[in-house]
Amino acid sequence: MIKKRKTNRYTEVFAVGKHIYMSANKAQRVIDQIRGRSYEEALMILELMPYRACYPILKLVYSAAANANHNMGFNEASLIISQAQVNEGTTMKRFKPRARGRSYPIKIPTCHITIILKDIDLAQEYLNE
Repeated sequence: MIKKRKTNRYTEVFAVGKHIYMSANKAQRVIDQIRGRSYEEALMILELMPYRACYPILKLVYSAAANANHNMGFNEASLIISQAQVNEGTTMKRFKPRARGRSYPIKIPTCHITIILKDIDLAQEYLNE
């Protein structure tokens, strides 16, 4: 049984991307670089990294920040990436026709990416109370 960590819903906002056509290992390599960093620093890192996995992760970070701004009214300058995780999704199976009437299986991996942003200003206020 997987136990979920109890989060404070008043200081954290998340965005989830499901069924992204990419191996979980390739996305994990990029996620490890931005975990724990500020929102603006993560954007700079993602724009400059040369990996294909950066673009969908960049879109998710933008989406999480938009959720924080629109739904909770958080300031983007005070957001940090508190959690970022990659899980394996379903594997799409296709068949490629080959010579002599044979077929080879093609396995297309997918992954689910979750980005959780935390407002450090509000988190400090909750700790002081």
